[in-house]
Amino acid sequence: MNANQIINMVIRMVTRRLINTGVNTGIDMVSRRGKSKEDMTPEDHARAQQGKDIAKRARQARRVTRRLF
Repeated sequence: MNANQIINMVIRMVTRRLINTGVNTGIDMVSRRGKSKEDMTPEDHARAQQGKDIAKRARQARRVTRRLF
C-alpha cells in the first residue's frame, strides 16, 4: 500500500463516522419533533423511543438486505 491509499482509507473512515453521527442525530431530532428532552411529556418520550426503535430496525434491515444482494 502506498501513502495515497492509506490517506484515502483514513479519510473514508472519518467521513463514514461523521455521516453516521449526523444521520443518527437527525433521526433523534425527528423522533423528538424538535423538542428538548426537558420539554417532553411522558407520551412524547414514549413516541420518541418508538421512533428510535423503528430507525434501528430499518438500519438492521438495510444491513441484511445489503448482505443478501
